[in-house]
Amino acid sequence: MHERLLTMMELSDTFIALPGGFGTLEELFQMISWAQLNIHSKPIGVLNINGFFNSLLSFVDHAVEQEFITQKARKILIFATTADELVDKLQAFRFEPDPALSKLKWSPSSSQKEKLDLTLHL
Repeated sequence: MHERLLTMMELSDTFIALPGGFGTLEELFQMISWAQLNIHSKPIGVLNINGFFNSLLSFVDHAVEQEFITQKARKILIFATTADELVDKLQAFRFEPDPALSKLKWSPSSSQKEKLDLTLHL
């Protein structure tokens, strides 16, 4: 699944979630997490057909109210009830990286891990 998501991220200009199940939610939240971590800066939209995602929208807004999600991170996820509205919002989207996370490097060349000495000394 991870390789598929990585390929999807690399080849896509935007991400749109339609009503679906756990797989849809997993992919949606993975893309949101990667945007929050500045791995990508592409818009992420949810087409809320017939109110399908109303409870998810309420949950996200509640998490913002409870300060588990920042206002800046909340802007990553775009909700709309029609395809035309969603396209307009996605085209207007401007990514604003979180200053606290913008210093993180996620490229393969920057993934050199520092070796830790885990020797047990008795």
